[in-house]
Amino acid sequence: MNPAAIRDKVAIIGMGCTKFGELWEQSLDDMIIDATYEAFDDAGVGADDIEAAWVGTQMSSFTGATLAMPLKLKNMPITRVENACGTGQDTLRAASFAVACGAYDMVLVVGVEKLKDSGLSGLPDPFNHPVYGQGATAPGRWALGATRYFAANKLSPQEGKGVLAKIAVKNHYNGSMHPKAHFQRAITKEQAINAPIIAFPLGLFDCCPTTDGAAAAIVCRADLAKKYRDDYVTVKGFGVAIGPGWGKEDFDYNYEFLPETIAAGKQAYAAAGITDPRKDLSLAEIHDCFTIAELMEYEALGFSEMGHAKDDVEAGTFELKGRLPVNSDGGLKSFGHPVGASGIRMCYEIYKQLQGKAQLPARQLKNPKMGLAMAQGGHPGFLMPIIAILGLPA
Repeated sequence: MNPAAIRDKVAIIGMGCTKFGELWEQSLDDMIIDATYEAFDDAGVGADDIEAAWVGTQMSSFTGATLAMPLKLKNMPITRVENACGTGQDTLRAASFAVACGAYDMVLVVGVEKLKDSGLSGLPDPFNHPVYGQGATAPGRWALGATRYFAANKLSPQEGKGVLAKIAVKNHYNGSMHPKAHFQRAITKEQAINAPIIAFPLGLFDCCPTTDGAAAAIVCRADLAKKYRDDYVTVKGFGVAIGPGWGKEDFDYNYEFLPETIAAGKQAYAAAGITDPRKDLSLAEIHDCFTIAELMEYEALGFSEMGHAKDDVEAGTFELKGRLPVNSDGGLKSFGHPVGASGIRMCYEIYKQLQGKAQLPARQLKNPKMGLAMAQGGHPGFLMPIIAILGLPA
């Protein structure tokens, strides 16, 4: 395997993103059109310039016709991608490999999900398991990780909830400044700690909302990117690590860490030439489906030493003005998690930050060079993390 095979060979020259939220007034087609045409306008291209397309969605549609119908694409190669919560990153990954190998010069990538019109209060659960029982929930599974992580790191439930509350406060503050976020209101630590319990120790503000949204990217060969803009962004690498999901049956696994995420991070860092993620990355968008997930991901991705993520949270390391801002747009806590769209929405934030075009001056990071976007399906013991790393051209 050549880990650096794709580095700087593929560029993103345009991106678009709908507002995320309870979009009762918009259909799936409406969201696809809005995100795609923002990306077209951003890149200065049109549908006739696109040679192939990829669409990522977990449960909202089937086949490449998901794009062909609303965008009126005629007889074009279009592939539907699904890989749980990492669908967005994997859609970008598939398209990037197709461009890097020379099959196409310019392609379209769209991630989309319509969850609020499904008739369900949350995500359907396809992973019923005899150990967890019928209908086990995502909050319940991550709550297992939280209680075990607290015990392993000698945190009382009250201390642990305080750490998680600071993550929620950070992300809601960041989201309060983003006009496309689902939730745009800051919260206090006390509100987070005292919120109704969903699955102990996780309360209401530890859980991301169920949301609609879409995001899109125009990807082309890096050597063609300057024809379209000077401030393009290049793909540095990807990491994907999906294991057998035996954590629940493995006596050596204790829910204190995320081995698949550790492995995916190592792949992505090798591909991008990163030796110290805490120093080499300017920002990160990571999968805060629950605040405990973000806390454990700090350690799995090498942002914090194992067992010391609490220290970095207390020090403000991952805040907007910290050493490594994480979820500068508010993350899933503020945007929600329309599954197919989330990963590309994360890349949208990195793309805008690298260009110096964050929506408000207070959100704009100073001279960012490289960012990581990571989304992962599953839960501790059974994870499917997918990482994309984007940066300024070499």
